Amino acid sequence: MVSTRDWIPAGVDVTSPNVARIYDYWLGGSHNFETDRTTADHLERTLPWIRQSVRLNRAFLGRAVRFMVAQGIRQFLDLGAGIPTVGNVHEIAQREAPEARVVYVDKEAVAVAHGELLLAGNDRTGVLHADVRDVEAVLGSPEVRRLIDFSEPVGLLCMLLLHWIPDEDDPAGLVRAYREPLAPGSLLAFTHVTSDAHRESFAVASDQMAARRGEVPHTRSHGEILGLLGNLVLVEPGLVGCGSWRPAGPTDIAEDPSWNELIYAGVARKS
Repeated sequence: MVSTRDWIPAGVDVTSPNVARIYDYWLGGSHNFETDRTTADHLERTLPWIRQSVRLNRAFLGRAVRFMVAQGIRQFLDLGAGIPTVGNVHEIAQREAPEARVVYVDKEAVAVAHGELLLAGNDRTGVLHADVRDVEAVLGSPEVRRLIDFSEPVGLLCMLLLHWIPDEDDPAGLVRAYREPLAPGSLLAFTHVTSDAHRESFAVASDQMAARRGEVPHTRSHGEILGLLGNLVLVEPGLVGCGSWRPAGPTDIAEDPSWNELIYAGVARKS
């Protein structure tokens, strides 16, 4: 049995809230600290729908990966993967296609450390500690070179990632840099927080996160998110609310219809 301290690498700040650990807490995971839980609970008082939105995002991830596998994708690059918890890419993909290969990328040391423990002994998966904005370091890493063949279609995943990339870091250019080496037929699945429907409450929540020394998301409109995709072609039903992208059952959709529109989701193809 792994003790709590075994998955906290030296030098990791456990006193400031962290997005990956807050996300883990909302999903019911155990790899989070008091500061993360306190911040998450404060955010929920301002955004009472945020926990369900995170879970809708997770459900979309499962549907998107299964869609990719059905399209013949057998290798996946998950950018900003966070802390592995129930319903990860490798669990879904390898259940559908045991030969599927997955590389998780994250800059958070705790997420990477726990991922390495979880995936020990699975030679079709890898974990990379890197900032996704350093595209050369990611694509040229030993783990990516070992598991990803860029002459074949790739499933690229950017789940709740791009809103952490501010405009000054050129998120559209980042998408383009990852898109260019992909073979035709590759698919990009992504979700992005939007304040289109709840602008005032998102502004309050951002102020709360900033006050607690947490990262603050850069919410974007429907049109702005479309602009990040370049010449990728959205598959049906296009860029829609997370719960509205090919729901497979009632748990994929929020009880309050407006909650389905808090996170935009889509899958786009490289032709």
